[in-house]
Amino acid sequence: MVRTPLTPEERERGERLGQLLRAARGDRSMTEVAAEAGISAETLRKIETGRAPTPAFFTVAALARALGLSMDELVVRCLLVPV
Repeated sequence: MVRTPLTPEERERGERLGQLLRAARGDRSMTEVAAEAGISAETLRKIETGRAPTPAFFTVAALARALGLSMDELVVRCLLVPV
């Protein structure tokens, strides 16, 4: 199965998600947050850097829980277009 290429908007949304998660992580290590979320540090690194712009829903939900963010907040902040 061939994946459809992502649109520029989808890539930008993934970058915003990564930036938001990185900011929420603060001084906590990537390894600590990834372990708490039940994912690999490499997966978190890819999400934070935008190299994985469309992570699975349950991955995002687990990260939100580990970082104390609500899914509603993530959705709203990721859909906002920077001015």
